[in-house]
Amino acid sequence: MKNITASIVIVFTIIYGLSGSGWAAERVPVFVSIAPQAYFVQQIGKDLVDVQVLVEPGADPHTYEPKPQQMVALSRAVLYFAIGIEFETAKLAKISAVNPRMQVVHTDHGIMKLPMANHDDHGKKDEHGEDHHQGSLDPHIWLSPPLAMLQARSILAALQAVDPVHRSTYEANYRSFILDIVDLDAQLRATFDGLKGSPFMVLHPSWGTFAHTYGLRQVPIEVEGKSPKPAQLQDLIARARTDGVKVVFVQPQFSSKSAEQISKAIGGRVAVVDPLARDWSNNLRQVAEEFKNAFE
Repeated sequence: MKNITASIVIVFTIIYGLSGSGWAAERVPVFVSIAPQAYFVQQIGKDLVDVQVLVEPGADPHTYEPKPQQMVALSRAVLYFAIGIEFETAKLAKISAVNPRMQVVHTDHGIMKLPMANHDDHGKKDEHGEDHHQGSLDPHIWLSPPLAMLQARSILAALQAVDPVHRSTYEANYRSFILDIVDLDAQLRATFDGLKGSPFMVLHPSWGTFAHTYGLRQVPIEVEGKSPKPAQLQDLIARARTDGVKVVFVQPQFSSKSAEQISKAIGGRVAVVDPLARDWSNNLRQVAEEFKNAFE
């Protein structure tokens, strides 16, 4: 990694020496950690930005290792939009070292995150009557439209700062995007109207923030990122039967073995929902319909 980093720093120096400015292309070169962020940036930046995604489709963002060619591309970026997912903790320092002039924008700044849930938390309540969980905080804030609005504001401010010539264009695009999010949020609330507290079972607890936003109850199979032990698996099967669960949701980035065992035991089925899909708005609509159908 040290040799790769050293080589890229040389490339970075040459690029900036030739260009004589922060970026020479017509579009602002931007990097994001995950695909849904690219959607956010594209809605605000439109044709004024060139957005690249670090975690490639199908990859696990918890353990992702950037490829050498991505590190080279990062050396040309003006902005990096972080979102607080696990791999950033270990990799952002190296990424910043490759390109010291690149501004890292933490779009999760100021957002209150929920604790990650596991299935052992079922039934535990805090003093406010809310489900009580322990462990790390849930980074999946992009799956809540109201929280996406806050992220969009951070993106707007960063783009306007590095490209003030197009400040008003970014502002207009941002306002249009916010209206789209408000419309999406209203549609999702209508979809889940009358379903408050309805449980849905998922392999990986990616949908806790989404569930909290729309009054649903996520029941995860994994425990702190690990597959359940036999006794825990039996407990989950019993709970699925009690809750009337017929669909177990998985995501394409993880093995679905445990989910398939549970669905077979309850006579149900496995369905795929992707929290990392790039077409963020349509994806949330489709996922909402999948969850609603699972309650019927």
